[in-house]
Amino acid sequence: MPLSSLPLHALHARVTGWYREAGRELPWREPDCSPWGIFVSEVMAQQTPLSRVEPAWREWMQRWPTPAALAAAAPGEAVRAWGRLGYPRRALRLHEAATAMVQRHAGQVPATPEELLALPGVGGYTAAAVACFAFGIPEVVVDTNVRRVLARTLEAKEYPAPALTRAERDLAAHAMPAERHTANAWNVAVMELGALVCVARGPRCEACPVADLCAWNAAGRPAHEGPPRRGQAWRGTDRQVRGVLLQRLRDAHADVHVDLLHDAAADRAQVMRCLDSLVTDGLVEPLADDRFRLPA
Repeated sequence: MPLSSLPLHALHARVTGWYREAGRELPWREPDCSPWGIFVSEVMAQQTPLSRVEPAWREWMQRWPTPAALAAAAPGEAVRAWGRLGYPRRALRLHEAATAMVQRHAGQVPATPEELLALPGVGGYTAAAVACFAFGIPEVVVDTNVRRVLARTLEAKEYPAPALTRAERDLAAHAMPAERHTANAWNVAVMELGALVCVARGPRCEACPVADLCAWNAAGRPAHEGPPRRGQAWRGTDRQVRGVLLQRLRDAHADVHVDLLHDAAADRAQVMRCLDSLVTDGLVEPLADDRFRLPA
């Protein structure tokens, strides 16, 4: 189905209508959620399933309900509270962003995409998502789920390119409704469709509200022709060892001698390499006498 002939108004109506019935009830989607709560949810949800994000988000918001509350805490407390969400540098970036909000924006989440993008650790996706979901600005919000839905429905491709391209971004902008309110509703709805129905493996086309409009479905669901998609290894990797080291420092609630960290992996050289990388990333603070702790 050529893109020019696709009835986008029908796509918008079906997807947003499906979302009203099937979208998950999440605390950061509640009308009374603060911009800070939405900001935290977007940072936490990057590369992390929402089932793991929700309990961590609730604990985080209870402890640090405002940017000022987090900025007043030690960076190490943010890393400790991050727990097993993965990619713990995000905890430090969130702390840095909160500090910048206090220093530059009177303790408030800035409302424009440009100001959001200027915060530490905030990229294009997060700036667009917070502008849209917290402040109603109809920015083009493109995550992995959105890319996959648009690749299938509009381009008859099973998967999008390995990394976001300018052409994909232009496609997402073209696919957005022109009306502000509908555009914002579309952004969250198409993202949810990719998360729950148009999933990467085993898409549930029988439950899709736009199966009859989908170019990939109409083409017989042709197999992916691009480079092979590889899953990320975990066991034995530096990422796993870094996680073990951080968990030990979280559990200790104090500084720890290096001798108590050597058995985080069978290869002592790997342990020291990972410990050095954590120090370089600012996630671990080295002390005298070969002791380490989360940053104070």
